[in-house]
Amino acid sequence: MTEDPTAGNAPRTVARILRERNEQIAQRWADLPLFQAVFTVTRDEAVEACHAVLESLAQVAESGRVSDIEAPGFGTIRQQLASMSASRTRSGLSIGQIDREVGALGTAPVEILERESGDAGGGDVLRARLLWTELLSTLRVVVVETTLHENREIVDRQRQQLMEMATPVIKLWDRLVAVPLIGMLDSARSQVVMENLLEAIVEHNATMAILDITGVPTVDSLVAQHLMKTVASARLMGADCVISGIRPAIAQTMVQLGLDLGPVTTRATLADALELALERQNAKAQGLTPRD
Repeated sequence: MTEDPTAGNAPRTVARILRERNEQIAQRWADLPLFQAVFTVTRDEAVEACHAVLESLAQVAESGRVSDIEAPGFGTIRQQLASMSASRTRSGLSIGQIDREVGALGTAPVEILERESGDAGGGDVLRARLLWTELLSTLRVVVVETTLHENREIVDRQRQQLMEMATPVIKLWDRLVAVPLIGMLDSARSQVVMENLLEAIVEHNATMAILDITGVPTVDSLVAQHLMKTVASARLMGADCVISGIRPAIAQTMVQLGLDLGPVTTRATLADALELALERQNAKAQGLTPRD
């Protein structure tokens, strides 16, 4: 029959060991890679972090919810675990390596538990050890879950930064800006294009904007819809838009799909769009009616 780790005095025994031997365990933990490599300013900083983790684990052990990752004790140290795992990830460690570093925390409490329970019944010691093992296993799950969450946030931030870097807004002339688009244009990137363009229109007080799609491999109804929204948004900000880079293959595709850019001015190349934009600006400066 399998021992129930939460039976008898096991929860109180583990909680007592973690609290009464907090300093002793913390001093040993502070020399382990998980804490030593993260808290590099002073060793006291690492020891203090160990104290906090030990007290949280004692709370979980005392509650008997050693297999519940939502136990209150784990909640109090999630932020610290997140910063520690993020630091180890930035150092180049994989999730598996971080998990092994967390597993190394199990040795000191077990040694102290067995040494101080020498006179206790064998069943009580076994249950206490099983409870600590299950508690540490749950801690490892919490750390892995936290690390995965942090990694997802890092990937999302990097993806956002890459999209912004891949959609620069260039000032070509006085009150004239351009956005050279390269690669696929999806909903998320289209939103970035629109936001960057509108910010540039305000920043440069632009009256003309060129969207160059020479580097966009395909144009379908979704891409056309995104372009129309971007053009409409620019117009609301007081800037005329020209779409350039519509190659023959893309033009044929748009005709076959029945796509209509409506009143949007288009040009075959960026040079043609730039020439048109400069003509319009000169015409406005001279009080003439600009051509389409």
